[in-house]
Amino acid sequence: MSTTVQSTMLGTNQQTIAATVEFEGITLHQGCIARMLIKPAPDNHGIVFKRIDLEVEDRYVQAKWDCVTDTALCTTISNADGVSVSTIEHLMAALAGCKIDNALIEINCPEIPIMDGSSQPFVTSFEQVGVVEQRSVRRALKILHPVEIIDDGAHIRLTPSESFSIDFEIDFNSEAVKEKTLDISLVNGTFNHYISGARTFGFLEDVDRMRAAGLGLGGSLSNVVVVDGAKVLNDDGLRFKDEFVRHKILDCVGDLYLSGGPIIGRVTAYKTGHYFNNRLLRELFSREDSWEWVGETAASSFPKMEIAAVSA
Repeated sequence: MSTTVQSTMLGTNQQTIAATVEFEGITLHQGCIARMLIKPAPDNHGIVFKRIDLEVEDRYVQAKWDCVTDTALCTTISNADGVSVSTIEHLMAALAGCKIDNALIEINCPEIPIMDGSSQPFVTSFEQVGVVEQRSVRRALKILHPVEIIDDGAHIRLTPSESFSIDFEIDFNSEAVKEKTLDISLVNGTFNHYISGARTFGFLEDVDRMRAAGLGLGGSLSNVVVVDGAKVLNDDGLRFKDEFVRHKILDCVGDLYLSGGPIIGRVTAYKTGHYFNNRLLRELFSREDSWEWVGETAASSFPKMEIAAVSA
């Protein structure tokens, strides 16, 4: 890999946020009021969630692909004791977009607050407080051979490339969803500027079914783009004419950041979501000849204790 590409994908060293940031808001599916603190963390710590509302021995959950336990309408991760955190994908996408490798995320309920339905509130806060460069070299996951998941007419494929890009196509039977494809290179801040503001969306006809299943209890027009036939019900309409496919790319970025670092490869996806994103990572890591880490190769670990200081 060329020096230019390596610099673009890896940056220099690992990074953490420069100061603690706080978020509070309703959660999309459970309808809880969540309070969340995102704190700086040391080198090789990774992204780790801590459930501060639970009095159990192990309250930590690593944000890793093999900790994903549910992908129904969102991504849920759990530890070996069953402690879980759900709807992590928008926050994970923001961490990826801001190149934050290490953070401790304390939360008082089992779901991340939905905010406005996009990654933008997280990105804005991270940009406001800034990042701290750390001592350890950042690593990236370089794709060496194609890996693909095909199931029931949908597919997602990861192929070698010199940068990270996503070519996504959606297929919803709605006149409101007019722009269905987007091919975008996610380098040099592209995610933060063009993808992070795309909001999650749903169809009015599905609301009753979701709520009967105990999902979408915190959803509203302030945090979800709601489609009814050919109409978008939100007063402010769409933020982008292709907001629907942009949001699917946002979800994909967040889910793939569970690989443990940025990816050097190209994603091609059709009619896929959280389930396919995680299946793709599981298939990838099952094929040791299809990938390699570029940069620091030490496995990340995290202390089961309070983070007292950051190595910067």
